[in-house]
Amino acid sequence: MRIAMIGAGGIGGYVGARLAEAGGDVSFIARGAHLQAMREGGLRIQSDIGNVFLADVCASDSPADIGPVDLVIFAVKLYDSEKAAGALGPLVSGKTRVVTLQNGIDSVGILRRHIPSDSVIGGATYLSGFIKQPGEVVHAGGLPHILVGGHGDPLIKDLQALCDRAIGLELKPVADIDNVLWEKFVTLAAFSGGTSLMRSGIGPILDDPEARIFIEQLRDEGIAIAAAAGHPLAEGFEGRVTTRWSAFPPHVKSSMANDLERGKPIEVAWLSGRMHELGIKFGIATPGHTAVFRALHLHAAGAVP
Repeated sequence: MRIAMIGAGGIGGYVGARLAEAGGDVSFIARGAHLQAMREGGLRIQSDIGNVFLADVCASDSPADIGPVDLVIFAVKLYDSEKAAGALGPLVSGKTRVVTLQNGIDSVGILRRHIPSDSVIGGATYLSGFIKQPGEVVHAGGLPHILVGGHGDPLIKDLQALCDRAIGLELKPVADIDNVLWEKFVTLAAFSGGTSLMRSGIGPILDDPEARIFIEQLRDEGIAIAAAAGHPLAEGFEGRVTTRWSAFPPHVKSSMANDLERGKPIEVAWLSGRMHELGIKFGIATPGHTAVFRALHLHAAGAVP
């Protein structure tokens, strides 16, 4: 199976390296210093599950250099989505499947504006990672599970078999990916907004009574938005979120919080900003997410001069 990873950061770099280590024919689309470092010195993954070093990496900044593949895994930051989706043409043939592992609830729709709708498969992961330095990705936390649509698709079955051979990667096809995406959206928007605005790992936030009230408020606003949008979350969701957050090592932050610390652009417009927007649309108050969006909007494009 020929696989193209669109994005080689915390998610794309980690997943692509694991798939390559398991025997997949993986190519990376990357850019800048990270691309140059991968070409010259390979790709390193640091993870408590086990480190990976790919000495020989196929990487380019141009999809045309790679050509048609069986599977595209789309893992760019949300603010790069339109440009990256518009460049997918050389990778996509009639049988190609494009699996998105982005945050938020908009990536499937964005991709379908650029490639055939039946080629796009939604996916979600709770992995947290970041580029520590060019050519090196750190798996910062989160279970290495991937949930995808396309239940019964032969290519997804082949991908699942490859993941079964990989260390530190597990794929599970699901029948209702929309519900999965909304559950992740609500969970991640609260986690990203809370850890970014409070500049803290999840452990101290949950241990501090006032900080915990705030992040749970973000969660509950998301639950209300999901219900209003026609995607009510299953009973017991609040407890599942708390369990998931509590399972992280105390120092773990969201990728948005890590990007904020490094002066990089952040996805706030597609997370708390999207909650704020949907709150206006449905007439639901979102004071927590609105505060996150407005406070971090100043930093949305990266470090303030």
